[in-house]
Amino acid sequence: MPPHLEDPPRARSKAIPPAQRLQTAMAATKVSFTWFGIRKTLSTAQKEQAADAFAAEAKLLSAAKKLLDTRHDSYQAVTAVRGRVLAYWKSLTLPYPEPGIRLIRQDDLSTFDEQLQIFRADLGVAVHGLQNRYDELQSAARQRLGTLFNPRDYPESLLEEFAVTWEFPTVEPPEYLRRLNPALYEQECQRVQQRFQEAVSLAEQAFLDELARLVNHLTERLAGHDDGKPKVFRDSVIENLTEFFERFQRLNIRSNAELDALVEQTQQIVQGVAPQQLRDNETLRQTVATQMATVQASLDGLLVDRPRRAILRPKQPEGD
Repeated sequence: MPPHLEDPPRARSKAIPPAQRLQTAMAATKVSFTWFGIRKTLSTAQKEQAADAFAAEAKLLSAAKKLLDTRHDSYQAVTAVRGRVLAYWKSLTLPYPEPGIRLIRQDDLSTFDEQLQIFRADLGVAVHGLQNRYDELQSAARQRLGTLFNPRDYPESLLEEFAVTWEFPTVEPPEYLRRLNPALYEQECQRVQQRFQEAVSLAEQAFLDELARLVNHLTERLAGHDDGKPKVFRDSVIENLTEFFERFQRLNIRSNAELDALVEQTQQIVQGVAPQQLRDNETLRQTVATQMATVQASLDGLLVDRPRRAILRPKQPEGD
């Protein structure tokens, strides 16, 4: 853990508040997508025609048509890139209480930018693949939509219809405000400080929720049975926990001692335990299940004690 995110042991008595550490060490980041709208609302005449079939009032009916088959491999390849972008962005960042913004470590900015450049190139390749099948997809839509098909719904090319962009917006009060209105500048500073205090709570909640989900799933897989036999136990159950530990170690701001202790306890339980061992060794399986149940109970207590807060996320474009 970089020293700027965690206070040295000797400084614990004069520890910097977590919100201040977060504000000092992190930067805001935002990822946006341009995405071709796959669904289109039916016209008034079309809705009236559909309503007649059900003896309903058209004004109470909501109906849309899907312009392309989103199950087609070429379209799936495009949406897969978007999924990788969002997963990568989330893996490096913490939530922030403003829509579409997450916090990234300042020393991760270059790596993040380089990887997003790669994703942008991947998206371009996938979109070209989709464009190559565009005529085929339109032809299939013409057959499936019947009289609902309208060629004017389809752009000439899809190459400009998909894009990913990213930016690093400032969340600090503008410096010019200090000169123009010191009182308002101070007010804005206090507002930003409050936002970072909220960000600390959101980060704790996100880590708690994810750890609880992973522990609950592992416990259920270890202790549960189907038709008298142990449930299927996949490698990903342990791999997902390992990835969580790495991300927690990288992004944790040491604001919640109970959470830190539970993460460490969980990590010690599964440390050195291979998925195949849990499949083959019933005694080990039961031991880990019992220990995880204890962690699960502690996590349930923390989740009950802490009020749940909505984590604001960017609205995702309609993709299927």
